[in-house]
Amino acid sequence: MLSVQENMIVTFTPALFDKFAEVVSRYPEGKQKSALLPILHLVQAEYGWLSVDAMDKVADYLALKPIEVYEVASFYTMYFLQPKGKFVLEVCRTGPCCLVGAERIMQHMEKRLGVPEGQVTADGLFSWRGVECLAACGFGPVLQIGPSYTFHENLTEERVDQLIDELKEKAKNQ
Repeated sequence: MLSVQENMIVTFTPALFDKFAEVVSRYPEGKQKSALLPILHLVQAEYGWLSVDAMDKVADYLALKPIEVYEVASFYTMYFLQPKGKFVLEVCRTGPCCLVGAERIMQHMEKRLGVPEGQVTADGLFSWRGVECLAACGFGPVLQIGPSYTFHENLTEERVDQLIDELKEKAKNQ
């Protein structure tokens, strides 16, 4: 597992604060809480995930209670509350995909990558998780690969292995 300080101290740059201000300016006076989701996206884009310290600083900036930020960040699967791999493999785990093998695909990924759901491989390249509907119910099981969010349908264990190998090669060549 990747060794990362999970409660890292973050310092927002003046450029990031400028982006925050631009986002807040889109909403009526006194409604700065409306800017929470886009600001969390900006922070995650900058740091890769949302640490407690980062969420606390967002709460401070928007004059919110920290719990208000935690509730939002923990509700949406698009936010990462712990470090993630360079490539995030997300398998749809809703009913239609499970009926055609999503659980088997997730078990295979755990075995192939050697880490449980939500953890990061030792080389820092991969993390994986089950997510809610990826809107391709007729083509399951379905995999979404971030950060580019490419979709792969009708998965097999062999196809997952091929995708992992391609991503490893891509990382080597970058």
